[in-house]
Amino acid sequence: MDVVSPENARESLTVRRQRATRARIATAAAQRVSEFGLAGATVEQIAAAAEVGRATFFRYFSSKEDAVAEGMTTHWLDAITEVIARQPAHLSAGEAVIAGFADLGDGFETVREQVRELATLTRSSPVLSAWTLQIYLRYETAIADLVAPRIRDLTPDDPRPRLIGAIAMASVRIALDDWLVHGGSLPARVRSALSSMPVE
Repeated sequence: MDVVSPENARESLTVRRQRATRARIATAAAQRVSEFGLAGATVEQIAAAAEVGRATFFRYFSSKEDAVAEGMTTHWLDAITEVIARQPAHLSAGEAVIAGFADLGDGFETVREQVRELATLTRSSPVLSAWTLQIYLRYETAIADLVAPRIRDLTPDDPRPRLIGAIAMASVRIALDDWLVHGGSLPARVRSALSSMPVE
């Protein structure tokens, strides 16, 4: 039986507290932007909502935009995984993903400007663009884990779950790019892009 030393226990507790603080700040940032918009939300408001000081805020994030981006992407990751997880068991992996994103699209009009601000923000600099690609990988992995049980004859090294996750997020990324440039309906663009996904 492994014995956890007091030092390791304290370190583990410290790491957990740091993660919790970072998550609390990111969540507060997303909430402030939802209420006041990106321009209207301030570091001071975010810090106050997260119950931390300004100095603590900057220990975890280099800017307001960093905190907002993390908070909003975490929010959307939770939303995506929730809608896919609740799809009926008889749907295939691809069908569950398509149906899940369709459910997300039903409430799009209420968050249109938030999505536009976040999409614009995450494309505003090379650093944020690179960071966003890492977030998309988190989405892909989460989707893969959710849909894997729906795939018949799955083997440990089967690439299909990751491929489905990658296709789903590539579809969203392409749809967002087109929507920012050409307008129209983002949910319709996502549905169109997802139509090429294998539904097996």
